[in-house]
Amino acid sequence: MADDLIIRGAVVIPQAELVVKFSRSSGPGGQGVNTADSRVQLSFDIANSPSLPEYLRERALKNLKSKLVDGCITITASEQRSQLQNRKTAELRLAQLLREAIAPPARTRKATRPTKGSNERRLNAKKSRGETKRLRSSKEHD
Repeated sequence: MADDLIIRGAVVIPQAELVVKFSRSSGPGGQGVNTADSRVQLSFDIANSPSLPEYLRERALKNLKSKLVDGCITITASEQRSQLQNRKTAELRLAQLLREAIAPPARTRKATRPTKGSNERRLNAKKSRGETKRLRSSKEHD
């Protein structure tokens, strides 16, 4: 339970549902780059996860459909030198991605009419601005 990914409230992803693969990072790194498997690929099967309630699973699948391969999301981390740090980074990214994917949609704005006072203020501001411009132009032509 201590290493499980807490997504939101009671939504927790156990480590057993995460598939972790290690490989060699690309790019510069000197002698150690070809020997240390510090790159981490973290995969999570959203479509078949028993940890996600059905309504959250459907929401996540809908919101992440462009990033999924067969219902699985894969996060790669290779910024850090250590395998453990890259794993933690990948887990944090996955948790954040899932948090955003299962968040409820924003409420749609209910259309309302402007108040009488706001209309009057707007029109008064327009008249005032027009008057300023009118006075400015009459001075230039004199």
